[in-house]
Amino acid sequence: MISAIDTNIFLDILLPNEEFYDSSSDALQMAATLGSLVICDIVYAELSVHFASQRECDTFLRTNEIRVQPLNQEALFLAGRKWRTYRKKGGKRTRILADFLIGAHAQIQASRLLSRDRGFYSELFPSLRVIDPSAQTPANGV
Repeated sequence: MISAIDTNIFLDILLPNEEFYDSSSDALQMAATLGSLVICDIVYAELSVHFASQRECDTFLRTNEIRVQPLNQEALFLAGRKWRTYRKKGGKRTRILADFLIGAHAQIQASRLLSRDRGFYSELFPSLRVIDPSAQTPANGV
């Protein structure tokens, strides 16, 4: 199983976010036991601003066995289509194309997405399995 990770999961751990630190950390560890972890290049760019150097960012990812995957053309096309549909239905510009690229990457190039933004991704990418660590309980797991 390939788990794509959204930026908010990393920020919960790196900043840290007291409310979501434990659930995001646990979800990331559980996902690692179930398969591989990936981020798309968009998440890499968002994540990189929280490190002093590229070397530190790359070391963090390598140490945690997280691969960076560039978006393929199928994912890029899907993101554009989903964004266009969203805007035609009156979607607000507060949702930027990066969100659609992250969702499309997870749907096309991974098995699921770890994100606390499950409402957005579940609505626009209904076939994508979205795991929200903040909504997980010990009984239903990741």
